[in-house]
Amino acid sequence: MDVLYFAWVRERIGLPKERVETSAATVRELVDELRAREARYEAAFADLSALRVAVDQDLADFDAPLAGVRELAFFPPMTGG
Repeated sequence: MDVLYFAWVRERIGLPKERVETSAATVRELVDELRAREARYEAAFADLSALRVAVDQDLADFDAPLAGVRELAFFPPMTGG
């Protein structure tokens, strides 16, 4: 699946997007796999309460299933203005 990173998440990881192969069943399990990769992912995903996730462009929670998902996006909460 394609994993997209926005704002400070992208800055910490150093990539705007990457292709990820995973056997994770949920978004949270994938985040755990990413955290285990290296320190930059651990830093980006250190506080999940400061992140939002979109699954195939729909807002979701970290317990959302990954079966059939083509795209995940991680970003900080947005505010209107």
